Amino acid sequence: MENKINIQMAEGQSEITIREGEAAPQLAPKAPIRTEISGTIGAPLEWITKRIGTEQWQQKDCHILVNREAIGLTLVMNESDPYRRGTVAGELEYHPKFVEFGINQPKQWAPADLGLFFKMNRAHFPDKQANMALVSQLLNFKARVNQQIERGVSENGSRTDNFSQVVDSNLPKAFTLEMPLFKGMAPERIEVETFAQIDGREVRFVLLSPGAQAALEEIRDRVIDEQLEQIRETAPAIAIIEV
Repeated sequence: MENKINIQMAEGQSEITIREGEAAPQLAPKAPIRTEISGTIGAPLEWITKRIGTEQWQQKDCHILVNREAIGLTLVMNESDPYRRGTVAGELEYHPKFVEFGINQPKQWAPADLGLFFKMNRAHFPDKQANMALVSQLLNFKARVNQQIERGVSENGSRTDNFSQVVDSNLPKAFTLEMPLFKGMAPERIEVETFAQIDGREVRFVLLSPGAQAALEEIRDRVIDEQLEQIRETAPAIAIIEV
């Protein structure tokens, strides 16, 4: 019995090629590549702006997670599709120099180390003369620690246990810095206080700035709110959830 094959030639085609043997193996189907992107705080808005109106996603299938403590936004798209679900995360990062100073952090500085650090970072002091004076005071640090201890036990069993410590040093109570608090932001002028911690004969400093803390929170909320406002204008159907 003969096997017949009907072949329809394309217009203008005059010959065909027939090969014998096994066909080349086909590629196995794969799941779609998920979108997993991390960038600056504006990354979710940038993705939405460039992809809106395409078949890649639908607003009703997406939501935005807002984490103000972590200063970040996360766009979750195709939320109910395990194959196409993806995220675009954006974060506002602290400026590396602000982190290096250790302001409002548990970082402790020995006087000489802090003096040398200030000397190498004079650019962040708006008053260069004040910087030079502060460096000299730290490199030649002098302090008088007055400790008073009062302990006593009375006949009726009452106890007295008081301790007071006063540190009198040659350092100013506060100084001024000028630096960006976040990456990509303009410099802020902040007042920084030195807080001494005494352990026997060892003196170390912690740098504190209530003004910097207030500025950080104000900038954080302003930047996040600006991003959310633009997202609402561009894609109003996306759910925005504070976490």
